[in-house]
Order: sequence, then C-alpha cells, then structure tokens
Amino acid sequence: MVARQDVCLRRLSEGERAREVGFHRLLANDKVTVERLIEGWSEQTVSAVAERHVLAIQDTSEINFATTPGRRRGLGEIGKGGGRGVLVHAMVAVDAVSGSCLGLVAGSIYTRKGRVGTPHAKRALKDKESRRWIDTAVAAKSVLAKAATITIVADRESDIFAEWATVPGGNVHLLTRVMHDRAVAGGGTLSSVTAALPFVGTRSLELLATHKRAARSTEVSLRFSKVEVCRPNNPGAKGLASAVLLSLVEVVELHPPTGVEPVHWRLLTTHEVGDIAAAWQIVDWYRLRWVIEQLFRLMKTHGLRLEDSQLASAEVLIKIAAVATKAAAVILQLVQARSGKGGEGAGNAFSPSEIVVLDSLNAGYQGRTALQSNPHPSHSLAWAAWIVARLGGWDGYPSSKPPGPITLRHGLEYFRAIAKGWALRDVCMP
Repeated sequence: MVARQDVCLRRLSEGERAREVGFHRLLANDKVTVERLIEGWSEQTVSAVAERHVLAIQDTSEINFATTPGRRRGLGEIGKGGGRGVLVHAMVAVDAVSGSCLGLVAGSIYTRKGRVGTPHAKRALKDKESRRWIDTAVAAKSVLAKAATITIVADRESDIFAEWATVPGGNVHLLTRVMHDRAVAGGGTLSSVTAALPFVGTRSLELLATHKRAARSTEVSLRFSKVEVCRPNNPGAKGLASAVLLSLVEVVELHPPTGVEPVHWRLLTTHEVGDIAAAWQIVDWYRLRWVIEQLFRLMKTHGLRLEDSQLASAEVLIKIAAVATKAAAVILQLVQARSGKGGEGAGNAFSPSEIVVLDSLNAGYQGRTALQSNPHPSHSLAWAAWIVARLGGWDGYPSSKPPGPITLRHGLEYFRAIAKGWALRDVCMP
C-alpha cells in the first residue's frame, strides 16, 4: 500500500488471485496486530528527528465506512448521527523551524464497542477514551528521544489537566488550545484573566483551509500572561498536583468578515513566554497543526480514499487504516517537499535502489533550458518530488501551479511500476 499508494487489495494484487487471498490472510492473521503496525510508523522518524526541535502534533480523525443495519461489519458508532467506522488517532513529527513533516510518531486505531453508561465526568481517566492523548504523548518521548526539544501540539480535545500535570518535563513541552475555562490560582478563570489584559500586538495571518473553513487572510490581535491553573475536582485529576504554572497566549480577530466565525485561539503552553516575539512564536507553532489535517485529507477524499474500502470486518479495516496512515504520510512528505524549502533527503521516503531509478528518470526529464530541468539538489526529497510529479502529469515549469496530492499519488503509482520493472531488468527468461 505504501509503495502503490492504494488501499484496494484487488488492484494491489495485480490480477493474481493467489496474491489477493494472501493479502486477506495476512490481515486476518491474529499475529498481525494493529499495535505492531503502528510501531512500524516511526521506524524512519527516529533518526530523522535527531538534534531538532520537533513539534509532535496529534489529532483524531473519523473514518466513516458505508454500512447498513444488516451489515455493520463490526463497526461502532462515530461522531454524530448513524455513522459507523473507526477512529485514527495519529501523531506526526514536524520540524519546528521549517514545518517539514519528518514522519509518523505514534497513535492508536480503534472502533467503539458500544455506549458507556457512566457519565464522562464520573469516570476515572483510565476508563476514558480521551486517555489516548496522554498515552500518545508518553509514547512520543521514547520515539523522539534523539530530538533536542519536543513540543506536543494538539487542539481543544487534548486540554486535559492530567496531561498538563504529568507529561511535561526536561525537554518535553505542551502546547494546546484551551477547551475548558479553567479556574486559576487567586480566583477567576482563564477568560477573566484574558479579559483584563490589553492587546499588545497585531499581525496579518494567513488561515489555511481545513475541513471546517476556507483559506483566507485576516488581521488578529495578541495578548499573553502567566497563569497558574488549578486542579479540577473530578476523578481524572485525583492525586495530581494542586496547580500547574503555564503561559497563556490569546489571539483574537476583532473585525471578522460578515457571516464568518472569528478567529479566537486561547492557547496554553509550558514554554516560557516573556515577550511579544515569543508569544507570536507560540501562535506560529500552533498554526502548524494544519499538517495533521493534511495527513487525514490524504487518507480520505484527497488521496487514498480509505473510506471506500469494502473489506468485511472491523478487525481488518483497523489494520488497513494503520497501513493507510503510513502511506498517506509518504504523500504528505512529497507534497511538502515540492517547494524545496525543507532540505530533507530523498532517503526519508525512498530506498537506495529506488533512488537509483529516480536518477535514471531524472536524466530523461532534463530539458535544454534551466526552466525545463529539475531545480533541486540531487537526492533531496524535493528533487524526488519533482520527478514523481512529472510522472504524474505535471509539466515542471516554475510558472505552473504546483503539483497537488492527486498528481503526486498518480506519479508515485507510475514510479513504483517503473521501479518494479527496473528490478527485473537482469532477470533472464528461459
């Protein structure tokens, strides 16, 4: 699936019935576990993050598979309404300076077994689905051990006091958008703290497209402060520190366009925020959360179309989702590399033998002028992305629109077929 950028087992089998049956048997084998597949996500990431400041960005995506009342495929409810499917919780490693995706880190994939009768507020943390945010953050510490600094970034659902009280330490920080208007030491709440603060800076901001909004430009205002967040009175926080000292950064769009939801980000972090420049840096790191939104789009409508899978059981669909997440991460790395700004090596996504094939293809695509030639350093990921994009139908001119995920996906599929043929070039037929 990673090689062909496809999740359809019939196409991956290339018409060979025995191979298709073999794929099904592999995925149905009890020894092939989703936990081991997820462990494999980070094999290349471990070395890629060395000596960097890494943003470990995590989020959850709902994969909605088509079902009927008579054919639920063992899938539980997701989201609102009658949707059935699996939930993919993933973490990606992103370079804090360049914004380049360095690979997957950790996560979990599961389907819900049914509704829980005990109210969420009365359950211990170990019995809550939200435990995944903390478990993934803890797993990141070992996977990213070679990084100089780790900042775990997440959206509002990750605003859990137990995470603030237990995960940070040493070179590990948290940066999360606030969900709860938490009580602070000395009285009041986070909202009352920010309401008393003056705005100290204004800046134009480019809002990237997500599944909830279109891309647009806007102007936002900034304010920040130190806060001491108090431990909540619930079972999930029992036995934790009475308070944690954090930095609070708030960004507000004071004059939004008519009919558009204004930007209002209230961010908490363990990083020291001592001046305006440091506060804007926190905002910019949070904005890179967009990278994981791209990963999920590539798994679904803009790439692998994982939700179209017709495989029969939840167990197998969960394993398919684990492999598809890795495949989507490869496309994401190529999409990002096309500009050449990140400086990552082709070895982050291609094997040494595949780089030999890329060398040969690159020679064939070199034109008579500089505008018709690969402009990127040899064996960089940007160099490889340029070649793959040409295979996918892009004309290669700098004035043309950059190749998108679909073009790169088509190019990868074509490239893998060429690479397979290249591997057979010295095979002698009787």
